[in-house]
Amino acid sequence: MFGGLATGYDLLLGRTGLLSFGHALYFATGTYVTDVLMLRAGLPFAAAAVLGLAAGVLLAAVLGSVSLRVTGIGFSMVTLAFAQAGSILVTRDPGGATGGEEGLAAPADRMPAALIGIGHTADLYWIALAYVVLTFAVVQWLLRSPIGRVWEGIKENELRVEVLGLRPHGFKLAAFVLSGALAALGGVVYLLLTGGATPQTTTSDFTLSLLVMVVLGGSGSRWGPLLGGVLYTWADQRLGDLANSTGVAGLPAVLRVPLSQPLFLLGALFVVIVFALPGGVVRLPDRIRSARRRRGGRRTEAATG
Repeated sequence: MFGGLATGYDLLLGRTGLLSFGHALYFATGTYVTDVLMLRAGLPFAAAAVLGLAAGVLLAAVLGSVSLRVTGIGFSMVTLAFAQAGSILVTRDPGGATGGEEGLAAPADRMPAALIGIGHTADLYWIALAYVVLTFAVVQWLLRSPIGRVWEGIKENELRVEVLGLRPHGFKLAAFVLSGALAALGGVVYLLLTGGATPQTTTSDFTLSLLVMVVLGGSGSRWGPLLGGVLYTWADQRLGDLANSTGVAGLPAVLRVPLSQPLFLLGALFVVIVFALPGGVVRLPDRIRSARRRRGGRRTEAATG
């Protein structure tokens, strides 16, 4: 699921050059609106999910049209401000609608029966896989379309796009709304996988995690964001086990204290990959092939010299 979410986020960062710090807001909208409509309005899951997705699209359209009035770091700060406002709203729990810091558990009687219980865990896996495939297919189709070529032009040189007679604002808004729609759909899938909505998905830290996934895998590449989402999720879980292991507990305090923090380990790993593998993990095979060609060229020169 996070692989698909990172792929949709890269539609902004890697394809259009828009650094948004508020992407978690649209993911959380899909989760919370769907959950609240089932709990408070008594709607079945299918109807609530459609309305949750529509709410995410509408919110992305409204906030995107406001955020895109500024560019660069100003755009990033405006998206961050909207995300923080949404996070505060969820935490304050207005009218008991969001559950506050405890979150909301999805009503089992409103959920599809084929997805309830341990025996149907495999069905959840297929739903998550379907989300990844759908997101990847939509993004690739968009990138091959004329609008995708305009996005690439905006990323490289927005002024040149304007000189060609196109209005970048509309194309950037389209990327913003489409990316928000894929995030809202991911929020609905997340609700199915976890059985509830949690306030952690509304924070800016959640968006920063998506940013790390994209950079880790390779921003602007076909498979990079997907690979980065998978690697980040795997590392986040495994490094937590390492931090709590007996081996780390037996180290001196100067090593034990930082190594017992999973986020420290994850951050250190991210810094190493950024410096050692510019362009992300997805470009590692190309770098290996280039290194082999250089070594082969040196050997040829040495032999003929």
